[in-house]
Amino acid sequence: MTPKISTHFNNRLPSSIREAQIIFSQREDQNSIQVVNLAIGNVSLPMHPAMQKRMNELGTNDFSDGVVKYTPSVGTNEARQAFLNIIGSEGVDTRNLNCLITDGGSQAMELMMLGVCGPSSEEPLMLLDPAYTNYIEFGKRLSISIITSNRHISDDGTFDSLDYDCIDSMIQKERPRGLLVIPNDNPTGQFLSQQALNTIGKICVKNDIWMISDEAYRQLYYGEDGSSSIWNIKEEDIPGITGCRISIESASKVWNACGLRIGGLVTDNENFHTKSVSEYTANLCANAIGQHIFGSLAHESHHNLNTWYESQRNYYRNLMIPLKENILKAMPGLIVTTPEAAIYFVLDFRHICHDSFDARDFVKYCASKGKVNISGKDFTLLLAPMNGFYSDPSYGRTQMRVAMVEPEDLIQKTPEILSQLYSDYLSL
Repeated sequence: MTPKISTHFNNRLPSSIREAQIIFSQREDQNSIQVVNLAIGNVSLPMHPAMQKRMNELGTNDFSDGVVKYTPSVGTNEARQAFLNIIGSEGVDTRNLNCLITDGGSQAMELMMLGVCGPSSEEPLMLLDPAYTNYIEFGKRLSISIITSNRHISDDGTFDSLDYDCIDSMIQKERPRGLLVIPNDNPTGQFLSQQALNTIGKICVKNDIWMISDEAYRQLYYGEDGSSSIWNIKEEDIPGITGCRISIESASKVWNACGLRIGGLVTDNENFHTKSVSEYTANLCANAIGQHIFGSLAHESHHNLNTWYESQRNYYRNLMIPLKENILKAMPGLIVTTPEAAIYFVLDFRHICHDSFDARDFVKYCASKGKVNISGKDFTLLLAPMNGFYSDPSYGRTQMRVAMVEPEDLIQKTPEILSQLYSDYLSL
């Protein structure tokens, strides 16, 4: 006899963004295969130079005595100022913003959900479907209901425009405690303009609910409209918006520091901030060394920050747009969404697959046995099945998310690898 584990654990499966990697790690031939892991947004670019400098100096000035103490639960003042300096580079007056440092953006997400809805809540959180899978998974963990307003991928790879009347009607019917958006969207790569955020803000104020914005990819946009942010909504444009806003911040994506595990929960509601810090005292604090490294950005000028943003945008723009075109050439009929923002796009096989095709099964095949020989070397591709990004997993059956995170030379091999893997899969 052994003790029983919880029903929650018994039902728990790996996240869609980690599943392929776990399967690949169990392959007997893994050491002879070059894996191109585009399943998770694990950026492989160098961090901002100021952060690199701090990291390289660890143990020479700070922490030289070998002592690494807890920081305050709210985070170090320097790390908090780093996030506020970044938001300020958008032209935002940050004097009335409150910042809590968390262990990665994921911890900020979970904390936000606790503060907005509370555990075991019958009052839901509203998302735009498809949505970042961690919000869906945290909803399961915290027993918080998730409702969604659906977005549909057109045959040309664009998304239908948001139906604001439908969003408003759903809020009035379902009474969520908050509406969460990701302006530079994960997983779709869609971009929500400032005008779109303002319209959503009006809906939130009208219905007296929180407006939450996950801004981990802020400034990664590839059109001509400029950046957008919840913090660029002005009180004179939407009276009552002040005190209703929460943003999720992260060092992972724009700053290329995924493994640093530094995130932030920012709000213009002082009471929400105070209670967030109280809740986070149970976690003691975020990573002290990570805060020290990230804190270097508190001292960067807005000009330097904007120069960095431009360099990151140029890198991804020059990578993603040709990649989409090359995938379409290699696999005619495949739908590839338009990369407008963030570091992702979606593949939809619905016009080239058979009726029983399941993206998760194809992803498992690629991870467990698929391989393609290119110039004498075997490759396989790891992707994330999109049904893990929908609140109803029956959606997204023919879709996969692609993340631009591997070195450029590997990403450029993706069309050939994907095309051959799919051909091999169909011949099974």
